[in-house]
Amino acid sequence: MRGEFVDIGGARLYYYAAGTRGAGVPVVLLHGFPMSSRLWHAVVRDFPPGHRLLVCDLLGYGRSDPPRERTVGCVGHADALLALFDDLRLTRACVVGHGLGGGVAQVMAIRWPKRVSHLALVSSCGFGVAPRRMARMARALGPLARHAPPGLLAGLVHGSVARGFADPDRARLTLDTCLQAFATPAGRDGLALHLAALGRCDSAEFSARLGELRIPTAVIWGRDDPFFPVSLGERLSAAIPDATLDVIPGASHFVPEDTPDALLRLLRTLLTRA
Repeated sequence: MRGEFVDIGGARLYYYAAGTRGAGVPVVLLHGFPMSSRLWHAVVRDFPPGHRLLVCDLLGYGRSDPPRERTVGCVGHADALLALFDDLRLTRACVVGHGLGGGVAQVMAIRWPKRVSHLALVSSCGFGVAPRRMARMARALGPLARHAPPGLLAGLVHGSVARGFADPDRARLTLDTCLQAFATPAGRDGLALHLAALGRCDSAEFSARLGELRIPTAVIWGRDDPFFPVSLGERLSAAIPDATLDVIPGASHFVPEDTPDALLRLLRTLLTRA
């Protein structure tokens, strides 16, 4: 496993490569708010051999540079992801997106369909639906978020997001790690931008075009997701021709952390589809 930075229009995007090269298509794993590439650690560890894995910290998350004034919606992240594909000479890959990352994956598949071989949407945003509770917090804070002490803002996010895990201990460990990136003034400013983007999710335009897709697609949901209802997953799967829908018992919002084995089984099945 190795990690590297790639320059994307003057900002550094961090990714790491894992897995083993083989006959299988490459797989790109995208996290959602407020996570980082750490979300996928259990999935990456046990992924079946034969696939090159690329795990990315979206701009403003993890080790990637703070966004400053760059766009941090689904479209902006998709533009950065395409630049990463081009830099790595990655012509085509299976794109797996969780939460916000699912919105990024939708934009990627609609705008550049030849670059996406398979699509997996895991407890994903879509149709402009903002995550319940988190969006309310973002609206309540409004512009005050950029003036809050960094630790206070990160703590508020921690408390709101923790209910998206099935296991409270896992929530604490994962969030303590992922929210470290927001513990500085620059990180606080980035977190405020991410919160503002939650309230104006820009996925609606692209979700409305999901019927154009002609690629194998799996929609995967945590049965107990408190942020995005299962009905959103049903709506996404109904919009995409021949998409499958699987709802995982015992999983909340952060499916890759809650039930990585169940998620892996579904991703393995997706990758066998032509």
